[in-house]
Amino acid sequence: MPEPAAPPGAPGDSPFLRACRGEPHDRVPVWFMRQAGRALPEYRAVRERHSFEQVVHTPELAAEVTLQPVRRYRPDAAILFSDIVTPVQAMGLGVTIQPGVGPVVDRPLRTREDVDRLRQLEPDVDMPFVLKTVSLLVAELDVPLIGFAGAPFTLASYLVEGRPSKSYTRTKALMLSDELTWHRLLDRLASITIASLRAQVARGAAAVQLFDSWAGALSPDDYERAVLPHSRRVFEALADLEVPRIHFGVATGELLGLMAQAGADIVGVDWRVPLDVARQRVPEGVGPQGNLEPAVCLAPQPTVEARVADVLARAGGRPDHIFNLGHGVLPETDPGVLEHVVEVVHETGRVLPPAAVADADPDQVPAEGAARG
Repeated sequence: MPEPAAPPGAPGDSPFLRACRGEPHDRVPVWFMRQAGRALPEYRAVRERHSFEQVVHTPELAAEVTLQPVRRYRPDAAILFSDIVTPVQAMGLGVTIQPGVGPVVDRPLRTREDVDRLRQLEPDVDMPFVLKTVSLLVAELDVPLIGFAGAPFTLASYLVEGRPSKSYTRTKALMLSDELTWHRLLDRLASITIASLRAQVARGAAAVQLFDSWAGALSPDDYERAVLPHSRRVFEALADLEVPRIHFGVATGELLGLMAQAGADIVGVDWRVPLDVARQRVPEGVGPQGNLEPAVCLAPQPTVEARVADVLARAGGRPDHIFNLGHGVLPETDPGVLEHVVEVVHETGRVLPPAAVADADPDQVPAEGAARG
């Protein structure tokens, strides 16, 4: 596939794209995971008339929902409104998204015969609605669009468990008891993820994020042996597209170094690990994204501002930091708070020039009024 031309919504001087590449830029970029969705009254108005799946499967609605937080918050990037199970759902595997529950699979994949039901994804045939949404957004946005997909392990956790889980016992049991079937499953899921992400980039997505949301349930040894090779395959298959690649998981503090080995340019950090500590766990050349705790946005404004300042301080003014939450926006969040967070990051965040970064005192405060805590 030829290298995609820069789409209209992805100017080369975008602070977000430059941060992804560790290049000098003039302000700390910020966007929020789940910035579109339940926290926004305009989204709730859409959902009063349409189910989640109807929104995802209707390009005009999905594009509108993607644009809602961009209009309100003015972040530095938009992320496609869809779901990580959309590709496997589109392949007819009996996956539904149940309100208040999440993805539910009517026939979970737990044997080799079950895994054989997974075929190669044909994006233009299986999920044309997603690709049309991307095209609509690229024509409309003035910031880069982030495409995304589920990582093989996280997709497997839904398909094996049959529904969201807190313990992932069936998933781990398969991983530990039948390695041949496990790797066959993750290999097929990696192929599906690769096809989905490449198609999104071909339609104009300017960056991609791989969500391995539940990888934090694994020990480092199990992650390295049973998961890392498949995540690495995904990132290697995207390298020729020359778009920034972000890797994110929840509670993955002990896995950050291994996740960086998969090949992403940026690794997401949740709130459990201070950003400066997280940087020590990944190699030079891999930047951090994060990591304000989502619940902080429910606190009084002075607390929010102090915590934002702390994240910026711990980022050290390095050009490869992208400000984000440590996970998704909580439904009860006041949209005005997120709007204020964007303003604070843009107004007080400082990106140091390369020479200054090299010489920076580790205790230097790069944001006005920032405090280490």
